[in-house]
Amino acid sequence: MGEETCKPRKRKMKGIILAGGTATRLFPMTATTSKQLLPVYDRQMIFYPLNTLIKAGIKDILVIVAPEHSGQFLNLLGSLLKKHDIHISFEVQSLPKGLAEAFVLGRNHVGDDNVALILGDNIFENDFSEQIKAFRSGGHVFAKKVSDPERFGVVRFNKDNRAMEIVEKPENWISDFAVTGLYLYDNRVLDIAKKMKPSLRGEYEITDVNKQYLKMKELQVTIFDGEWLDAGTPDSLLEASIIVKEKGISRNFHPILEEAIIEFNAELKRRSKMLKNDQTK
Repeated sequence: MGEETCKPRKRKMKGIILAGGTATRLFPMTATTSKQLLPVYDRQMIFYPLNTLIKAGIKDILVIVAPEHSGQFLNLLGSLLKKHDIHISFEVQSLPKGLAEAFVLGRNHVGDDNVALILGDNIFENDFSEQIKAFRSGGHVFAKKVSDPERFGVVRFNKDNRAMEIVEKPENWISDFAVTGLYLYDNRVLDIAKKMKPSLRGEYEITDVNKQYLKMKELQVTIFDGEWLDAGTPDSLLEASIIVKEKGISRNFHPILEEAIIEFNAELKRRSKMLKNDQTK
């Protein structure tokens, strides 16, 4: 008999939602709660990135939270999807040190698998499920044309729409295409993040991760046209709610998440009714 060919195992995709930070631009609303727990139209903000991951079939999701809001996240999400075989765990980020720190804090969660990182304040109209499910190796990010590229990590393309350069908050114009808050990486990202050094502003930059994959010629960049909402100021939070309502984004949740939210609301009403009955006795 000939030797059997050992095929590398297909890695699962784990999910991470980064929902820490202080969100000072949204004070005083965020003085008592996390930005990601503020409502965007009729749902807490955190449900939108959660929906992106669940639609892609991801069942193991880590939510990285600030210590002062960890109890609120646990109350909302702790057992929300347990009966649906979706496991949500939590990691406390004591002090925000940049987006790439998610792969240091989430190392044990990711294990030997690949990872999809999504920012807890990013809302996408597009459904990226097929791209996430099809991912196998390298890195894959999603770019959107914006009017203020100086606020973002920006990608420059050649004439064939191939990514050639990525710059974090460029002082000089290189492109109008911002890298948005959904990032897909293979397992190598864990070691890339572990070896990283802080930038001049003291953060572990996700742009440096993308540069590393670009250097290895293994970074795919997909341009999309749908809405990308980053609800980081009172005006953008209001605008996000209006767009979500007008485009029905919150009505396009995965059935599992939709059912879980309905069940959660029913349980809250049941508890409230019981409390009122106890008070009238």
